[in-house]
Amino acid sequence: MLEKDAAVRAVRRRRLALFGPAFVAAIAYVDPGNFATNVSAGARYGYLLLWVVVAANLMAMFVQSLSAKLGLATGLSLPQNCRARYPRSVVLGLWVQAELVAMATDLAEVVGGAIALQLLFGVPLLTGGLITGAVAFLLLALQTRGDRRYIGAITCFFALILVAFLLLALRVPADPAGIAAGLVPRFDGVASLVLATGILGATVMPHAIYLHSALVPATVTATTVSQRRRALRAQRADVTAAMSLAGLVNVAMLVVAAALFAGSALSGTDSLAGAHAGFATALDGSAALLFALALLASGLASTSVGTYAGQVIMEGFLERRVPLFARRGLTMLPALAVLALGVDPSWALVVSQVVLSFGIPFALVPLLLLTRRRDVMGELVNQRRTTVIAVLVAGVIITLNALLLALLIS
Repeated sequence: MLEKDAAVRAVRRRRLALFGPAFVAAIAYVDPGNFATNVSAGARYGYLLLWVVVAANLMAMFVQSLSAKLGLATGLSLPQNCRARYPRSVVLGLWVQAELVAMATDLAEVVGGAIALQLLFGVPLLTGGLITGAVAFLLLALQTRGDRRYIGAITCFFALILVAFLLLALRVPADPAGIAAGLVPRFDGVASLVLATGILGATVMPHAIYLHSALVPATVTATTVSQRRRALRAQRADVTAAMSLAGLVNVAMLVVAAALFAGSALSGTDSLAGAHAGFATALDGSAALLFALALLASGLASTSVGTYAGQVIMEGFLERRVPLFARRGLTMLPALAVLALGVDPSWALVVSQVVLSFGIPFALVPLLLLTRRRDVMGELVNQRRTTVIAVLVAGVIITLNALLLALLIS
């Protein structure tokens, strides 16, 4: 009996060991950029862009499952696969744009953490940005004891964000009819399209695609066909759970902002600082505290995840390892410049997410091309319908970006 119980516990431990990478990737889907775009969308347009949040999270779930499958099938990250299979000129081009995307990602995360520290403790924005960057190093130090400790720490931050917004959502009188209407696809002018693109960029994050493909082979050991198929099922469950919870947080952000701020007499609630003040006025100080704590957890956790993704990008595309401090300092420069120059931080957050949206195809198209190749994926190669869905997702994102450019130019 004891031997049977021990065997059952061993099986459970092996299954649980397959879970976790998606929750690290999911922190990128609830980062300060999501706060900025979702709160701004809810405050300005009510429930109008709720359908964009839902569609973006469904796309994210699909894309992250492809990324996990690539890592599982090849034992290599997406950047490593690109380096191994594409001409050097293509690899260098992909690396350059990935580094630009990493800077835009860092801008959102560092600025978000700085805003949260200012709201909670009155810390100047530039000082808060430096503190946020320093905490990222401390979190990444957990990796020296294995990825599992790091995954556990990031999952705790994710849980804090989730609980905070669920508590806020329970206190807000949302409009069911408005929510239902918000699920119908439509826009209201160029500004709403810009925000929709920002929501997409904040949700389907390029650096999360790169990172997830590296986390899976680092945490999952599967050598035989049966082990890989079992691991693939576990990874799909991991992605479904993590992305569903991230989607729930994003929906809650927009719904809470729409219910409290859209059409109200409160001004400036389409910014993070204004939303914080709005929570205190419309509800009470405890609601404002929950919002600020969730924003701080998001900024600190997502900054470390962004730094980790930067390592994956550099090592994968160039097969070179840059000292973490030097790399971190370089990617933080735009964020620190924004804070030092006094640029409106909420506006900078939304712009950074639009930049991220333009970076999505450069991660998504190689992922699609690689996962449809049997010589790369073996028995885990995409089925035809999976490839068709991937083409449709890439097409929607590229079309939306092209439409945004045309509208902005005209």
